[in-house]
Amino acid sequence: MEGVFTCATSFFAYFFLVDFPDKADQSWRFLNKDERDFIVRRINKDRDDAIPEKFTLARFLRPALDIKIWILAFISFLIITVTTSISVFLPIILRNGLGFTIAESQCLIAPPYCLAAILMVTSAYLGDRFHVRGPILIFNSLVALVGLPIMGFASSSSARYFGVFLVTAGTNANIPTALAYQANNVRGQWKRALTSALFVGCGGIGGISGGTIFRSQDAPRYIPGISAAIA
Repeated sequence: MEGVFTCATSFFAYFFLVDFPDKADQSWRFLNKDERDFIVRRINKDRDDAIPEKFTLARFLRPALDIKIWILAFISFLIITVTTSISVFLPIILRNGLGFTIAESQCLIAPPYCLAAILMVTSAYLGDRFHVRGPILIFNSLVALVGLPIMGFASSSSARYFGVFLVTAGTNANIPTALAYQANNVRGQWKRALTSALFVGCGGIGGISGGTIFRSQDAPRYIPGISAAIA
């Protein structure tokens, strides 16, 4: 039902979308003309592509020859594989792996995402403040990498649940960081469009992959799933 509501809302949301910066003053008065001109100057100073380029199929597909585009897409695949596996199987892991009751498992899902939200906002602030994304991606990945062995191999349920906090926070904080990383490092309207499409598409494939790594027959330790997430 959540998906149905989202799809229905999207039809109405379309009419409230704000246009590109050069036309943002015409969209719901989101910007006035002075603000529009200021933003256009900043974008052009940063990457010189504030004005949309004319679309051609060759201009759209040519960037696919750049290996760096595929590396960014692969980063998305890796991040979403872990985030999906955790979000889908966390109740099962808490129930079958850590020994909590069904009610406790459902309640214990939320707290790790509170930490993830804090780390996500902190990552965004530091990234914008110091104009860096790569080091933040690495740091968040290390947070998750520390949490995975704790979640999988610690002897007590409390310690393993602490590992869940680290994994959930590190991987989920990396989603917006990676999105900003690819957007900030790709110049050209249509090159960025292709990069974003590949980024989201490979993330979708990662979602499929993440839905298969924690298997019921591997309970209670889920060693193959933990190993796959670490890898």
